[in-house]
Amino acid sequence: MHVTQEPGARPVKVWTEDVEPEAMQQLRNIARLPFVHPHGVVAMPDVHYGIGATVGSVIASDRAIIPAAVGVDIGCGMNAVRTSLTASDLPASLTTLRHAIERDVPLGAGGQHRSGEWTDAGLARGLARITARHPALARNQAPAQLGSLGSGNHFIELCVDENQDVWAMLHSGSRGVGNLIGRYFIERAKRVVESKSITVPDSDLAWFDDGTKDFADYVEAVHWAQDYALENRRRMMGVVLKALHRTVKPFEVTQEAINCHHNYVERERHFGRDVWVTRKGAIRAREGELGIIPGSMGQRSYIVRGKGSCDSYHSCSHGAGRRMSRKAARKHFTVADLRAQTQGVECRKDDAVLDEIPAAYKDIDAVMQNQRDLVDVVHTLKQVLCVKGS
Repeated sequence: MHVTQEPGARPVKVWTEDVEPEAMQQLRNIARLPFVHPHGVVAMPDVHYGIGATVGSVIASDRAIIPAAVGVDIGCGMNAVRTSLTASDLPASLTTLRHAIERDVPLGAGGQHRSGEWTDAGLARGLARITARHPALARNQAPAQLGSLGSGNHFIELCVDENQDVWAMLHSGSRGVGNLIGRYFIERAKRVVESKSITVPDSDLAWFDDGTKDFADYVEAVHWAQDYALENRRRMMGVVLKALHRTVKPFEVTQEAINCHHNYVERERHFGRDVWVTRKGAIRAREGELGIIPGSMGQRSYIVRGKGSCDSYHSCSHGAGRRMSRKAARKHFTVADLRAQTQGVECRKDDAVLDEIPAAYKDIDAVMQNQRDLVDVVHTLKQVLCVKGS
């Protein structure tokens, strides 16, 4: 852990030396906010520059929340299950299975089911309460997109662990409705701060104060989106397992590693105080708690057990973290590079997913080495099939 502190600011504690200057400046900006916990702002070893706030950051705040620090992919996270299958039970070619998953799970930025009807009454009622107070949020595709993957770095994978056990794993969040909620409240927070003539280091760090109507409405909306994201992942996992059942011999799910968020905010207790903890690109790693840290589609992924580090607010990294932007990756690499780096993985190997090439991400093993004090590795997974939403 490396610690820096500027006059008049909280400490910034980082679990790597590999930090872009732009990301470091974002962390310093956050550390200057008046409600940040005296322990400071922490950043995980996969930290990198983000829109609004730093990806890989953990912020504990007293009676305030920054909507942009949660971001617009609210509740984005991971789900992984271990099956009773072993690598030898899989067919020699996984192409048919990949195509079945791509057919059965709606993919892409606008991916949605045909019916567009709610199948979860609790989620429907919750969203109705929110949109009644905030009609601008009413135009959403939440019913149609429940159980869909999205695009970008969202994925569905089959992996094999060190014991040759087969796992299904996926990465997605609250889809378009989470994006709508995030953007709406980020802009609302900016207007609130402007109305009070408060100077902030970056307009994206505008916040809501606890005790206000905006704060209460945001907390309700963000927690709803987090619940939607959990259900979204559960539903996709069910579809993926059905596709696998049609392809291989009968099997059972032997362990659900976890269904965890890595873009979210929750009320937690740290250093004897109840605070709001925002993790943007980080997962909770309480002592004994299981988590998922994925690499890129050509690297390894890890099932981990938290060590409950107080220094990190019981947190660890959420993945490898990008080392170059999507635009830079497209300039630097070719489709031939993509094919070489994903050799042995059944996946798309075309221009549409070039910006997800493994070399655009940090070395997952270096990330894991830098957080030895935060987590223990329980299982090491190697991808054999990957479906991207792009």
